[in-house]
Amino acid sequence: MSGAGMTCRVAVGQGGIVAEKREGDGGTPAGRMRLLRVFYRADRLRAPVCEVPVEPIGRDDGWCDDPADAAYNKRVRLPFAGRHEALWREDGVYDIVGILDWNFAPVVQGRGSAIFLHVAAPDFGPTAGCVALNAADLRACLAAGLTGVLVVGD
Repeated sequence: MSGAGMTCRVAVGQGGIVAEKREGDGGTPAGRMRLLRVFYRADRLRAPVCEVPVEPIGRDDGWCDDPADAAYNKRVRLPFAGRHEALWREDGVYDIVGILDWNFAPVVQGRGSAIFLHVAAPDFGPTAGCVALNAADLRACLAAGLTGVLVVGD
């Protein structure tokens, strides 16, 4: 990823970059996505500096990834009956998590959910479909005014 005079190593989905994103395919959708807001673990780090709203996440924050649920691709409170992922994670990848506008307005069931900008795993292994950077690069990009992400495939 590059911009604002910066070049950063990123990890993308295990399914590569895909033109036609589908829930569960492990692909990172190709295209432009705006950064809508940023969540962070206030118990581990200070709030990142950025141009979009920033708020701490709590133990009861989750994201619905169940295409059959009315809350699909939306933030939910845990416990939650539908399929979801917890935003409060022990592995640190969601210590900073940017919500990208993939499959919002309108939400299309099955087109993909929880496409985030977040901290990469230490080995830069593939994500489930998100875009991930190391924590220092993610903070630097946010502070430099990153408000969007462009994912380009071959």
